[in-house]
Amino acid sequence: MNQKDDPIVIVTVCDNHFAVLLAALVKSIEMNHLSAECIELYIIEDSLASSTKSKLLASVNQQMFRIKWLAMKEVIPLKSDLPLDGSSFPLNVYVRLFIPYFIPADTKKVLYLDVDMIVKKDISALWHTEMGEYVIAAVADRSGKVSSPWGGISNYKKLGIDPDSKYFNSGLLLINPIKWREQHITSEVINCVNSNRRYANFPDQYGLNVVFANNWLELDSRWNNYSALNESDPFIIHFIDIKPIYNSYNLNEEYKDQFFYYLQFTAWKDFKPIKQYHRIIRKIYNRLTKRVLQIFRR
Repeated sequence: MNQKDDPIVIVTVCDNHFAVLLAALVKSIEMNHLSAECIELYIIEDSLASSTKSKLLASVNQQMFRIKWLAMKEVIPLKSDLPLDGSSFPLNVYVRLFIPYFIPADTKKVLYLDVDMIVKKDISALWHTEMGEYVIAAVADRSGKVSSPWGGISNYKKLGIDPDSKYFNSGLLLINPIKWREQHITSEVINCVNSNRRYANFPDQYGLNVVFANNWLELDSRWNNYSALNESDPFIIHFIDIKPIYNSYNLNEEYKDQFFYYLQFTAWKDFKPIKQYHRIIRKIYNRLTKRVLQIFRR
């Protein structure tokens, strides 16, 4: 295939509450994608309403995107033994671990993006990163090293990991799915988190950093720039913690303005930030869901 025919393959996951974030993400990719490639976008639905899907399709350039909808139950096997930790992260964070198994087997590269991002640079510049023999490429997390008291891998000594090893954020992953399957990464990460659950404060991210310790390609930090920072030329803005859809958002205001800039070109153009209690309810719901599942596993 020539460059025009060979698609950029992107995966993200979204529930109905965060659909407004998805709309801004997809529109930002579209408006900054200037090269010729079509974008094959896999959206993993965590109970997305049909009306929400219709709004999204009405918001994007369907000549640029080939959108493929997949339900959570289609991509995560029922007997996958997902870690049921005590965090407020939803179980859909584990979707990224199964990407190599639901995309076509001959796919050589895939880009995973958290839904709470907007893209400011042509995504093809990231897509054409040469990965060499690495299985994944990512951006170093703000915690920096595995030995950081914030995030990191608190039991790094027990695991035999050098304290100066860099620690990456799993919100953006450039993946070689063929090598991933060959090395059985999915089971390695899940087993790691289940065996070290008390230390896994950011569960999937913890497991990925243990499995890939000192064996991942570091990308320019601007490809995963956090909303708590003040980078003047971010390539991707990642709205970690409080999202701009809440009226309690208290991070970089310029980044929030940029989020709403892209949103105005979507079917959510009249969206107004919602109250903080919606965010709190989501966190409680996620914790309760895991507790219920723990009961059924016994």
